[in-house]
Amino acid sequence: MFDRHAQTLLRPALNAAARGLVRAGISADALTWLGFAIGMAAAVAIALQAWWWGLALLLASRLLDGLDGSVARLTQPTDAGGFLDIALDFVFYAAIPLAFAVANPATNALPAAALLASFIGTGSSFLAFAALAEKRGLTDTALPGKSFYFLGGLTEATETITVFAAMCIWPEHFAVLAYGFAGLCAITTGMRVWWGYWRLG
Repeated sequence: MFDRHAQTLLRPALNAAARGLVRAGISADALTWLGFAIGMAAAVAIALQAWWWGLALLLASRLLDGLDGSVARLTQPTDAGGFLDIALDFVFYAAIPLAFAVANPATNALPAAALLASFIGTGSSFLAFAALAEKRGLTDTALPGKSFYFLGGLTEATETITVFAAMCIWPEHFAVLAYGFAGLCAITTGMRVWWGYWRLG
């Protein structure tokens, strides 16, 4: 819901940093891999209940996730890079709830499972529409320059990272945050299914 606004706000700083990275010869794919590795380190830290380390690594990972796109647009975006970015993003988004379940299975396992199930809905509706939008030649006017058609909703990347950060700050409230966000994801899935069916009909 807030991705477009967040990207508009962060774009000048990201572009400035990206220009420096391009001059240094650092590729978008290298940033994607580095961001993913740091994201996995965040999951390990959370599983070990090192909450503040998890938060710092999580935010660093998502900063690199924003930078890789900026670098790609300043150089030469590729289908392979777009695929790598979205595939590793989905692994990251699954790893964080799993890490909270590992950290405290008795309390967190069920809400983590509910959240992961809701991510299946948002992810599958997003990717299914993106594939068919490509087939139809549809373009995303809200977020141009992306490798995929980004079908919006209540729960996009900005909201997800915000909730993950809140979980790291208040891990004792993980269950409430997970169930609440899973509910919003379910609404997003319903919106995407309805809108996608109507748009492709």
